[in-house]
Amino acid sequence: MSQTKFRVFQRVGKTKIIPIGLKILLIFICLILLSNFATNIITIQLSQNQIIKLNNQVMVEQLKELYNSSSNQYQIYTYSNNIEECETSLKQVAKSGFTNPNSIALAVKKDGTIDFYVSNNELSVWDEFIDSTTLQKITSDTVNGIYEGSISFKTAEEEYFGVYKFQDDWDYFLIRAENRSDLDDNNKSLYLFMFIFVIALTTVFVIIGILVIRHEFKSVRTITNDLYNMQKNKKLELIDLSNSTNDDITYLAASFNSLSSSVNNLLNTFQKFVSKDVVAKAYSEQTIALEGSQRELVMLFSDIRSFTYRTETLGNDIIDVLNVHYNRVIHKVHENTGVVGSIIGDAILAIYGTLDAKMSKSYNSIRSAWDITKVTANLREAMIQKRIEVEKKRSLTESEERVYQAVLLDVGVGIDGGNVFYGNIGSNEHMANTVIGDNVNSASRLEGLTRVYHLPVIVSEYIKDEVLKESARYKFIEIDTVQVKGKTEGKKIFFPLDTNETDELIVKKYSLFEDGLSAYYNGDWKSARKLFKDCELEVSQVFIERMGNKNAPEDWNGIWTMTSK
Repeated sequence: MSQTKFRVFQRVGKTKIIPIGLKILLIFICLILLSNFATNIITIQLSQNQIIKLNNQVMVEQLKELYNSSSNQYQIYTYSNNIEECETSLKQVAKSGFTNPNSIALAVKKDGTIDFYVSNNELSVWDEFIDSTTLQKITSDTVNGIYEGSISFKTAEEEYFGVYKFQDDWDYFLIRAENRSDLDDNNKSLYLFMFIFVIALTTVFVIIGILVIRHEFKSVRTITNDLYNMQKNKKLELIDLSNSTNDDITYLAASFNSLSSSVNNLLNTFQKFVSKDVVAKAYSEQTIALEGSQRELVMLFSDIRSFTYRTETLGNDIIDVLNVHYNRVIHKVHENTGVVGSIIGDAILAIYGTLDAKMSKSYNSIRSAWDITKVTANLREAMIQKRIEVEKKRSLTESEERVYQAVLLDVGVGIDGGNVFYGNIGSNEHMANTVIGDNVNSASRLEGLTRVYHLPVIVSEYIKDEVLKESARYKFIEIDTVQVKGKTEGKKIFFPLDTNETDELIVKKYSLFEDGLSAYYNGDWKSARKLFKDCELEVSQVFIERMGNKNAPEDWNGIWTMTSK
């Protein structure tokens, strides 16, 4: 069971195609993360301010207790005069309210000296209050009648916040403060917890989002995959909407299907009037220009024999007969990688070499020629069987006999190849794809020679040479050397015998014909007549009648000059 390979990105050329669902998901992930982090940071900052306020409230209560104790200790000091005992007692009261590692309480004189100092951190020792700016401010406030409030101050390495109150008896400021780093450490732990929590929560929602988006955008993936395959194969097809949801994207795909159907109908119609290579070029390049070039191609010319008689007999019905005939003939041309250059009444011109093929253009043209003669023979056989069925009941009338003879189509095929002009001619308003060159005319003349030599197919030496380079299937029987009207040189013509479908007796007959032709070329017409009679081929009668009982002329060069096209 084959498995479909999952790919996040597909490409059209060198451009990556990013799924719309992935874009939406990434945008939502960024927004969720940004929203969560921003919300939590703001919350933490607000909480931090609130914590500071709460700490200040706690420290105010502790400062009150410390202030009352200092007043009591001052009364004790006035009686006992034992300052150290009083400071020890005050330190115990202050330390009982510490909650953080670096909580402190101290008594600061207006000149910055410290009467007593206590901290939760045993390594912390202060000799003086070094934040002179803060000290100056709270000292000046006392002049204005302000003796307590909030305070922030710095040491060489730390920053503190807290509350203070001026003690008149001892003439110093009592300060209860917390180290800001303790709060920051708490915040770092909170930030870390928040980060882990947000990432975990986002991951869960991303997974849910992926599943939801994959489900909701399933039809989008189907549409984009179909479009990608169309772009890759350069072929318009309908998008499968059988499992699509009822949304605007499906509507767009349905609209595309409608457009695709219209374009395909136009292409199919277009292809029926022009050759396949022109259709392919028009589709890939999106334009058709008046242009052409010299190319080495093979031309096949096929004509229906006795067409005038058939037209006179059948009248308008000849069109139906032609359509049946051409439907089969054109299929065989296309089957052998040929293109139809033109259809002129009873004749068809096919061109080989414009499309990619495994075998050579000459080989494919000969296969087409024999296929054309076979389908024509099959059509004749069908008519013969039809007559047999009718004659089982009655004889044919004279008019029916004429119709019967008219529909017994027979064709001749001529093939030649070489350099020709192939392209579009006409104007920007109307143009035609055509092939122009002497070899095109030669193919037509070779088809005409099939009537003279009573053979179904005649090809040129060009065709023979190209086919023999790649295959021994066809035995090329030299038929004659002729000089057609309008030409100054003789040209050898050949009959391509299909050895796959020919018995040994026929091969032997054509071997005798070749011996007779050799004697004919050499001017030994007496020996030639005997060999031609012995081979018992219809083509040999042409030479027997041509030579008669005469000997070869003194200036005989083996070339037979045609007096008509």
